[in-house]
Amino acid sequence: MLPKAESACFAIADISGYTHFVSGVELDHAQDIIADIMDTLVRALRPPFRLAKFEGDAAFVYALADKVDGSLLQDSIEQAYFAFRKRLRNIKQANSCECQACSRMQNLDVKFVVHHGDFIRQKMAGREELAGRDVILVHRLLKNDVGKTFGPHAYALYSDACVRAMGIDPAAQGLVAHAEAIEHIGETKCWASDLEQAWTREIETARNLVQRADAYMIMERDFAAPRQVVWDFVTSPQHHARWQRSDGVVENAAKGRRGAGTQNHCLHGKDAVIEDILDWRPFDYVTLTAQLPIPDAPKILFSYTFDDRNDGGVHFEFRIARPKPKDLLFYERMRPTLEANFTAGFDVLRTMVAERAAVPTLEDEPPLPVSHARFARQPFHGG
Repeated sequence: MLPKAESACFAIADISGYTHFVSGVELDHAQDIIADIMDTLVRALRPPFRLAKFEGDAAFVYALADKVDGSLLQDSIEQAYFAFRKRLRNIKQANSCECQACSRMQNLDVKFVVHHGDFIRQKMAGREELAGRDVILVHRLLKNDVGKTFGPHAYALYSDACVRAMGIDPAAQGLVAHAEAIEHIGETKCWASDLEQAWTREIETARNLVQRADAYMIMERDFAAPRQVVWDFVTSPQHHARWQRSDGVVENAAKGRRGAGTQNHCLHGKDAVIEDILDWRPFDYVTLTAQLPIPDAPKILFSYTFDDRNDGGVHFEFRIARPKPKDLLFYERMRPTLEANFTAGFDVLRTMVAERAAVPTLEDEPPLPVSHARFARQPFHGG
């Protein structure tokens, strides 16, 4: 049988400055650094992305079109870049090696190219390969002139086909129009996002998280799925309505992208619970207020938190902030209802996770590059 065409978002994470970095440095240390960076990027991208192959100083990944929307796509790309920046920062603080490779690693950066289109799977040398015009196109987009606009720092370049397919509003997102003339394909319209600017916003934006010590009520569960999956189930309207057992969610996304400033109307018959997102930190936590359709009800401040487990699953918590003294009686009256509703919701979430796990998996991904773990990933204490 002929292979069946499928639709996907393709992305390539490419290490900038690689050639200069490996020139005249200790090759063993340099390759170990690149392996560490690639490991960081791929782990941050999946899911929703899946690794197709490593290509020297780049990772080619893809997400089937029904597994990602515009908000999740942009969050995934940005969070992968943030993970890279945090990794370099942590290595710099903990590493005492003075070799040329370790000294130069802080000059490395990452660029992303993202495209939406069709592909087929084919076997080559016993391994699955993706093929098709759109696979070629996303690779051709790596050789671009975006640097003339942004200078020598990180960016994400989205093809116009990707922007349209994912429902992204480029003007609302502040994306910069760009075009590339590609041989045999023609002019390809694109949109560029400044990741250096996104990183600056990330580190300068004040945090708003309900801490465990400040919580009035905590409900928590462990799920056998990566935190990106549970995050998507909890936060995206199409999944949120199911586990919250509502009739639907009407999302008013700030600037066309889910995040801080987004307002959700969770419909329950003729009534609606109005949620306002105050802080959005994929895939760590989200903080919201909820206005219940009850006369004189105070807004309830709460956070959803997502923490990796050593077994590959996630520890999920629902934390409600302590109320003001004048609102305590209302909270006490509502507590049994909230506990019952979220207990039932967690059961639905567990079913959703099991359904995702039951979907037949494709062939195993290529193995991650082997790092000799010269740079610690966890804090340690001397005995």
